[in-house]
Amino acid sequence: MPKRVAFYVRVSTSDGQTTENQLRQLHEVADRSGWIVAAVFRDDGISGAKGRDRRPGLDAMLKAVTRREVDLVAAWSVDRLGRSLPDLLHLLGELQARGVDLFLHQQAIDTSTPSGRLLFQMLGVFAEFERSITVSRVRAGLERTKAKGTRLGRPPMDETKADAIRALLSAGTGIRETARRTGTGASTVQRIRASMTVEEAAIPEAA
Repeated sequence: MPKRVAFYVRVSTSDGQTTENQLRQLHEVADRSGWIVAAVFRDDGISGAKGRDRRPGLDAMLKAVTRREVDLVAAWSVDRLGRSLPDLLHLLGELQARGVDLFLHQQAIDTSTPSGRLLFQMLGVFAEFERSITVSRVRAGLERTKAKGTRLGRPPMDETKADAIRALLSAGTGIRETARRTGTGASTVQRIRASMTVEEAAIPEAA
């Protein structure tokens, strides 16, 4: 039975390509391979660095995958799908979970073949290695910071400003107005108000 393929094409505003050129080459591959082109999804003028929520074509394509409307997703090149290895692997994972394969024309990758599946597994190994290197670097940076005696986390608020916030809140001033008058973020004022509520609840009533 011929495979139902979905084409995904994307161009940004700066790469000088057109989706028509990508589609022409993908249609040539489909004709040679005997695929049935079930759908074409486009993202025109959108960077590959943007997530699924900012790429309507990619979102629609993945919804079609979820509905099992296609057997294969084909793209002109890996960078049409995403700019980072973790993002690409996440996408591949979604396709694999639905039993859908991926074809990348420029890289000659087809995960429906043994060699394509092997490459997919190798990409996973490299991504895991990349994640472990990143974690190691973050930990090393934190250790260096601690060794220098630098305080980690949010610096404590000046007690005078904290007292001013408490006084305004006790006088019935709203959170936004208190934040404006003291030059403090509304979330900080909310946190202080919550702590005041807890403290008041902990005070026993007079007999």
